Amino acid sequence: MEKNKKNKPNFSSEFKNFFKFLLSEMKPKGKLLTPFNIIAAFVIALGGVLIFFRFYNGLASVTNLSQEFPWGIWVGFDVITGVAFAGGAYVVTFLVYILRMEKYHAIVRVTVLNGLLAYMFYAGALLLDLGKPWNIINPVIGNSFGMNSVMFLVAWHFLLYMTAEFLEFSPAIAEWLGWKKVRKVLHGMTLATVIVGITLSILHQAGLGGLFLMAKSKIHPLWYSEFIPILFFVSSIFAGLSMVILEGSITHKVFFRKLTPELKRTHHDILLGLSKICGGTMFVYLFLKALTFLHEQHWHYIFSPMGNWFLVEIVFFVVLPMIMFTQAARYRNVKLVKASSILTLLGIALNRLNISIIAFKWDAVERYVPTWMEIEITMAIILVEIVVLGWIINRMPVLGESPMWVKEQEKAAENLAH
Repeated sequence: MEKNKKNKPNFSSEFKNFFKFLLSEMKPKGKLLTPFNIIAAFVIALGGVLIFFRFYNGLASVTNLSQEFPWGIWVGFDVITGVAFAGGAYVVTFLVYILRMEKYHAIVRVTVLNGLLAYMFYAGALLLDLGKPWNIINPVIGNSFGMNSVMFLVAWHFLLYMTAEFLEFSPAIAEWLGWKKVRKVLHGMTLATVIVGITLSILHQAGLGGLFLMAKSKIHPLWYSEFIPILFFVSSIFAGLSMVILEGSITHKVFFRKLTPELKRTHHDILLGLSKICGGTMFVYLFLKALTFLHEQHWHYIFSPMGNWFLVEIVFFVVLPMIMFTQAARYRNVKLVKASSILTLLGIALNRLNISIIAFKWDAVERYVPTWMEIEITMAIILVEIVVLGWIINRMPVLGESPMWVKEQEKAAENLAH
């Protein structure tokens, strides 16, 4: 009897140790008073105060939103643009798990993490934009919500895709916590969750474009097209990969000591490979834009002020970075790849803001212009996401090596399969 008691797990002791571990992980790692941390703390604190006023006094207290312009920068940038930036997760997982391009395996986890955090914070920003934020649950429970609407479709895609991305990233959490059995189960689900995630992401990237199909009379003809869903999907490929290039370049410098030897060695090759894909998909996007332009016979709009603005978007933020990407890949110029990614991201932001704000009711007498408070809150949300990203990378095996028991577990699984 005494022997059996000794062999019984002491759950109280295990829970205390687990709680102590979590508390120790909450302590900051590295320098706390850095210029970035100080600026971020100020912006986030001010954003928190403004968010309080938004919920306490209503939208009008911090925004310029109205019945005529119910969607502002929180939807146009945080959601419509942010989701395009997060597209790298489904593209990279497709390259690695479906096309078996192992070259990009080293960046899967950090890319999925970036995508997950983007959806959590950018989609979470919808709470700020809703007049009655507590009704956000309606698409899930079907309460007073049109189940045939595009909004219903997008809402469910968001929810399911965030769940899929969490499951894709969850093995890293299990490794951090030392949960060997849980990690084994989660790792076995990876391929299934990747397939589901890719499918959902393609659908909702196009679905966001589908939202604007109902606004034909409100969007300038140069930006409106029945192919908006396809254009949104195609542009999310090079937008997402451009964000992977930019974030990968930053994390490679900031977290260099945590990188695996493989990632240090292949970093430039990965960027150059992504550059080729970006250049190719941008050519497809440009071809589709030219096709819709010629089909709709929009030549007479080109000589107007909005037409000039349209040319700025296409020439400087599609054609130019497309050429830069292809030249960078050809001459293996990594610096040009990074410059191209920045230009591309600016172009995607411009395109999404043109469709949702600038070219939306372009001929109205009164125009929507975001307040400084709307912009400040957006910056606060982005900085919170960056801080959380850094916290996770500093603690979990995202860029670095997994624990030794993980390699033993995978080796045993391979031997069993053979």
